[in-house]
Amino acid sequence: MEKYKKDKKSTGIIRYVDSLGRIVVPKEIRAMFKIVEKEKIKIYVKNNVILLEKFEPNCILCGNKEDLMEFKEKLICKKCVNNIEKL
Repeated sequence: MEKYKKDKKSTGIIRYVDSLGRIVVPKEIRAMFKIVEKEKIKIYVKNNVILLEKFEPNCILCGNKEDLMEFKEKLICKKCVNNIEKL
């Protein structure tokens, strides 16, 4: 938790949770992180902190973000596919 206290910046923006549990991320913050409409956001919970992260598809085996293929709804890069074929 201490790490988040050090890195955390106050925007001075406070939002209410609506009746469906939604929170609107302010336009300024969306622009800062280049988040566009209908883009996926990952939600993490650590201790008593809720973290949001822009979703960027990557290989489930090595984390590579290029040359991705889908297999059974999971992303795997060509390099890992080649390594699996060699087994």
